[in-house]
Amino acid sequence: MNTEITKNQENKIKVHFTDNTLINPTNPVTVNLIGAGGTGSQVLIALARMNHALTELNHAGLSVRLWDDDVITEANLGRQFFAECELGLSKSVALINRANRFFGTNWKAETQKFEKNDLGKFKSNMKSEIYISCVDSVKSRFDIAEILNELKIDKGYYRNQCKYWIDFGNSQFTGQVLLSTIGNIKQPNSEKYEPVENLPFITEEFGELLKNSEVEDNTPSCSLAEALEKQDLFINSTLAQMGSSLLWNLFRNGLTENRGFFLNLKSFQSQPIKL
Repeated sequence: MNTEITKNQENKIKVHFTDNTLINPTNPVTVNLIGAGGTGSQVLIALARMNHALTELNHAGLSVRLWDDDVITEANLGRQFFAECELGLSKSVALINRANRFFGTNWKAETQKFEKNDLGKFKSNMKSEIYISCVDSVKSRFDIAEILNELKIDKGYYRNQCKYWIDFGNSQFTGQVLLSTIGNIKQPNSEKYEPVENLPFITEEFGELLKNSEVEDNTPSCSLAEALEKQDLFINSTLAQMGSSLLWNLFRNGLTENRGFFLNLKSFQSQPIKL
C-alpha cells in the first residue's frame, strides 16, 4: 500500500499554485520593477500590456513602481526604449511618464537605487507583492536578496505582503529568468499535482555560480556599437517577453510547472527550468 502511494506521488507533476490574493485581489497587485535599462524598459511595457489585459478580464490589475538612478545617454538609443529628445532625463521618469500617458495608468518612478536608507531601514515604498529585478551586476542581486530576506521575516498581516521575486539576467547572447517565492506560499491539496510551496532565490540556488562568474564590465558604453559588444540587440527584448509570459501565466492559469528558463539567442535554444 505504501509502495503504491509513493509511486503515485512520483508520477505527479510538480506545480506551484499562484497565491490566491494575486488571482482575486481587492486592489491592484503592487510590483517593484528594479532596473530601467535594456531589459527593464522592455519589461515595463510588457507589464503595461498585462495590466490592460487583466483589467479587461475584471481583475484589479497592477500598480508598478520603477526604480533606477541612471540617466539616458547616447548609448541607450536604439537598444533601449528611449528617444533622442529624452537624452539626459532620468530613465525611470521618462519610461513611467510615457507608460502613464499611453496606457492611462498612474504608476510611479523612483530616481534612486532599490536599497535601504542610511539608517539601514526600509522605505515604505519598498514593500510590494511582486519584485522584478533587471539588474546588471551580481552584487545587486545579492543586495536585493538580502532586502527580501528581511522583508520575508517581517511579513505580518498588512497589505502588499511580499510574495514573488522574478530575476532577469543576461550576457551578450545568453540569459535566464528565474521565479522565486519570498517565503512559503500556502498551496492547496491536489490529487493530480504535487504542489511546491517554496521556490528558492537565485542567490541561494545558483549563488556559487554567480560569485564565480566572469568579472562584469559595468563601465558605461559611449555608443550603441560599443554597447552591442556587451549585449546583443534583441537579447533583452526576447528575455523580457518570455519572462513576462511566465508572470502572465501565473495570473491567467493560476499555476506553473516551470519556474523560469535558460535562453541562448545565438543558437535559438530555450531550456525550461522545472520545479
